[in-house]
Parts: sequence; structure tokens; C-alpha cells
Amino acid sequence: MYYLYFPFIVILAALMAYECRTKKHPQWWAAVVFFAPITTPLFIYKIRKESGIILIMIFLAVFSAVGGIEFFLYSRYMEKKTYERLSPVTRHMIDLSNILRQSTIELDNALVKLENLSKVASQISRIKATIDFIGELREIKRANKKAIDDLVEYTGNNKVFFTKKDLEWVFNIHNFYNNRDVVQHYESLLKYLDDFEALLRYTYKNFYNIAKHKDPEYLRNYDEYYIRYRRSVDSHNRFNVKRIDFQNRYLTRYPEIKAYLPGERQTETFRLWD
Repeated sequence: MYYLYFPFIVILAALMAYECRTKKHPQWWAAVVFFAPITTPLFIYKIRKESGIILIMIFLAVFSAVGGIEFFLYSRYMEKKTYERLSPVTRHMIDLSNILRQSTIELDNALVKLENLSKVASQISRIKATIDFIGELREIKRANKKAIDDLVEYTGNNKVFFTKKDLEWVFNIHNFYNNRDVVQHYESLLKYLDDFEALLRYTYKNFYNIAKHKDPEYLRNYDEYYIRYRRSVDSHNRFNVKRIDFQNRYLTRYPEIKAYLPGERQTETFRLWD
């Protein structure tokens, strides 16, 4: 600890000692600065008078920065010490929950981006970009599903330990992701991605026959893809409403697990692609 604080006050006291010697002020001022650096502005004013205002402002800025950095480092140090004192089972549970939290945030952001892409009118360049992004989103969704499965499995395998330690929040996360409404929500999301991607791929491959030439056969096939896509949108939005309602009620009872559940960005209904 005090990685910056001690070097800072040593340099500060040395500068004050130099000023006191050259300006013929009491040397004990430097000792006061060393043990109580917050008094430095008073001595700067005594030595420099009004011309020392800039130095006082610089001191306050640097002192605040040093204090802020030291506080941050101390918090990290205490967090690490607390973490090291925990049992291996609890530490691994915390690691799994942090992975789940991060993957949930990434999924939230990805769904927002997909929603924005789906609002754009059907342009061939935009269609290709959306197809590519759905591939990326699948990987993000897969990572999120793995994080959920790992946490749920680990909780089940160590149920006796967590019960003994009275770590109820662990089971609250486990129970949330095993809820029927939540499971259906994730399944409907995958179905939505499948049908949306199928529609986009068909449109991209036959863009000119559909958009330019208005070929009846291609338009008929397009309508079939679009109907399946629209049904999956409606289905996902319906299951999402159920998931949101359950999640809101669940968080009222267990607010401490909010960081591990789908975020607020996943509460918007998907709009139909034009």
C-alpha cells in the first residue's frame, strides 16, 4: 500500500525544506508538511503570498489524484485479500458468476445492435452486414448459454456446500435460469435468429429478382420466408414479455442478483424487418 503517497509526501516535504532554507523560514514547516500534507497550501501562501495561488491549485489537483489512486489501489487490495480468504468452491462460483455477468452484458449490447440493423430498409450491403452480424451474435449467445450452464451445473454439484454456507444468492441465480419462462425466452430467441437469417440469406441471394424484377416466383418464396420470420418475431416478443414479467417479480424478491440476469436492454420488443 501507499505506492504513491509516501514518495509524494517525501518529495513535497523536501521541496518545502528547500523553500524554507532559501526564503529563511522555519525548517519545522517541512516536518509539518511531511506529517500533515494537507497543510501545504497554508505554508505555500505564507512563502509566496498571492503569487502562490497557482502552486496551491496544482498541489490540490495532484494531492486529489494521489488520494484517488491510493483509494482505488487499496480497494483492489482488500478485494483480493477477501477473495483469497474464501474457499476454492466459493472463489470458483464467483468466477463463474462474473463470466455470466460479462457475457450477459455482451449479449445485451449485441441484441441492441441487431435491433438497429433490422430497422434499416432492405439494401443489399445492409443485408450482408446483418447476416454476418447474426453469425457473431450466435457466438455471443453460445458463450452466454455456456456461462449459464456452467453456473447452473456447478451450483447443483455443490448444493450441500452452498446450503451449509447459507449462500442463497447462488440458488436464486440457478432457479432463475431454470424457470420455464426464461428457458422459452432463450429458445424463442434462437428460433428468431434462425428464421431471420434464412430470410436475409434468401433475400441477399435473390435480391435483384425480388427487389428489381419483381419475379412472382421469387416473391412467393420470399413471402413464405417472411411469414416464418414474422411468426418467430411475434413468438419471441410474446415469450420475452413473460420473461420480463417474471424477472421483474423475481428481482423484487432477490435484488442482489440483478447483475447476473438479462439486462434492461433485452426488454425491447423486436421490430419487423422492412
